[in-house]
Amino acid sequence: MRTIMKPRVIASAVALAASCARPTPEPTRVATTSSDPGRPPGAAPVNATTQKGIEAGDVNRSVDPCSDFYEYANGTWRAQNPIPEGKPRWSRRGVGREASRQKVRALVQELAAKTDWPAGSPEQLVGDHYASCMDEAAIDAAGISPIAPLLADIDSAKTQADVQRVIRRLHDLGIAAPFGETAAYDNHEPKDFLLNLAAGGLGLPDRDAYLKTEPRFAELRDKYRQHVARVLALGGMPPNATLAAAGGVIALEKRLAEASLDAKTAADPAATEHKTTFAQLKQMAPHIEWDRYFDEARIPREPVNVTEPKFFQQVDKELTTTPVAAWKTYLRWQLLDTASPWLSKAFAEEAFSFKDKTLGGATEMTPRAQRCVELTETLLGEPVGRKYADKYFTPAAKAKAREIANGLLAALKADVSGLPWMAADTKKKALEKLELTSVQLGYPDHWKDLSNVQIRRDAFWANIAQARKFNVDDMRRQMGKPTDRDGWQLPPSSPDAYLDPPLNELVLPAGFLQPPYFDVEATDAVNYGALGSGLAHDMTHAFDATGALIDAMGHMQTWWTDADQREFQNRTQCIMDQYEGYSIEPGVHHQGKLVLNEALGDQAGVHFAYVALKKSMATHPVPMVDGFTPEQQFFLAWAQFRGEAVRIETQRQIVKADPHAVPKFRVIGPLSNLSEFEQAFSCKPGTPMVRRPEQRCVVW
Repeated sequence: MRTIMKPRVIASAVALAASCARPTPEPTRVATTSSDPGRPPGAAPVNATTQKGIEAGDVNRSVDPCSDFYEYANGTWRAQNPIPEGKPRWSRRGVGREASRQKVRALVQELAAKTDWPAGSPEQLVGDHYASCMDEAAIDAAGISPIAPLLADIDSAKTQADVQRVIRRLHDLGIAAPFGETAAYDNHEPKDFLLNLAAGGLGLPDRDAYLKTEPRFAELRDKYRQHVARVLALGGMPPNATLAAAGGVIALEKRLAEASLDAKTAADPAATEHKTTFAQLKQMAPHIEWDRYFDEARIPREPVNVTEPKFFQQVDKELTTTPVAAWKTYLRWQLLDTASPWLSKAFAEEAFSFKDKTLGGATEMTPRAQRCVELTETLLGEPVGRKYADKYFTPAAKAKAREIANGLLAALKADVSGLPWMAADTKKKALEKLELTSVQLGYPDHWKDLSNVQIRRDAFWANIAQARKFNVDDMRRQMGKPTDRDGWQLPPSSPDAYLDPPLNELVLPAGFLQPPYFDVEATDAVNYGALGSGLAHDMTHAFDATGALIDAMGHMQTWWTDADQREFQNRTQCIMDQYEGYSIEPGVHHQGKLVLNEALGDQAGVHFAYVALKKSMATHPVPMVDGFTPEQQFFLAWAQFRGEAVRIETQRQIVKADPHAVPKFRVIGPLSNLSEFEQAFSCKPGTPMVRRPEQRCVVW
């Protein structure tokens, strides 16, 4: 699960991973007989059930679970499903992610196959947008005409005021040139949602790409110049003028880059926090027509945060010193750059050649159908997600996921209440924070109304502009108001989830709550082992060493005592020592300090999920499935969810810089500290999966 501590952006692309996989074997639904020679140690008599258990066919029964649970739990699956060519890692999660993406593709294509949906309905918006994207013949025939009115507006500019009018029009479409808008909660008062004015308008990845003198940067700048020139030529500029025009664009971008923060500094919230009054903003950049800007955008004048004041001062200077003609070329380029992937074939291929191939390392263009599905989901996230949830995330599934989340919170509250090492006042604050924890599951409680968004099958770029403008207007409407804690930063169909520490919320979309992470038809033991352990892991971040820096209301302040800190450090030293002892190859081991927070999260997640499962079983008994007891199902579900295969080259990078342990040690590390695992599989003292009592790590 991703941790998000950054602004909610007006127009953001959703990262969607696609992967090729062998078909997933059908999960076993009926238990085997008790005479099964592969029955694990300690298994009780078998009862038949129609609920799904763990993936029994993945288990490597030739391995003792007490010796190497990583290999035992799903070694057979890894042996039968080698890592695909070109991928650094592979797992049932990768297969499940692709299955979730395929559901989105099938859904969108199904909606597009019908042409008589009610106007403005989610079905019509999604289906017609996708159909317009797939109509390559019409797109090629249209050429550059879809954006001709915008280009004409740029060409008509004669004064500095005209340039600013065009900038405002581009901002209405989420084109951040030469700066952009984002919206975010106030770092010091997360309940307040404010406008962020941010640096933008650069075609290369960061400041270094413009300023560094190394040959690789010089080569990149030359390729960029050629790319800009080719796009300007496609956009109608005489070929003999394009290289000089591209040089002018890059010269302007370089001056803006010189006034920008480097990538590392820009990622530091403290370095980009400059809360500003409207009067101060006008003083900072007096030649920008801020009154018109705010009035036309209908944005309240305060509160405002300016992420990079020096950058805005440079923009202000450029508006007074750079000729209008140069600005027109720059803005023309910015529009063409944004539109190119969705114009005719020549534009799309040129955009791929530089953006995806040169900058991204891609070797071939993603199939059109996939690109169109991803664009539709990005621009119309809620309509897509609404139909996805209708089909793939039933009310029963949401109720079961909610039951698990509530059970986990109850287990955490009970544990924190009895912690012997945490001060009473600190425990009170931790419980307050847990009480305010928001877990949002599947889809938002309220859907946005997009019925007035005009989407047509014969107007692809107009559709993009309509959707982008809706998203910009929607975000602007929230500025200056209390933070919408029900607003999502991902569409409900997304295969990703996120934790937002200042808002103290976890968001798990319906596209994420799919097998192998969650399956409403599986036993509670399986769901607590996969979903429960992962969700509890993230819940504990609210009151670990990182969460101790953010109080229940999202304020950045320490709420632990010095004594709490010392006790915590003393207890977590055990985990650091444990992971320092885990090597991926001779002489290459984990850094205990680097992986501490995530390793502790894994340890706590499995512990709390197991406690919650056992409490749930008092009223919801879990059946035996495939010869595995409920307790065994729980631990196997954890291991099968986490037990991916990873190339050794990638493991070396993980050990060097990743705060997570490699999958093998994420599986066995927490379990080797738990007596409940030892009992579930009848492990004997001294076996590799059983740490000696004096070595076992206990924090929560």
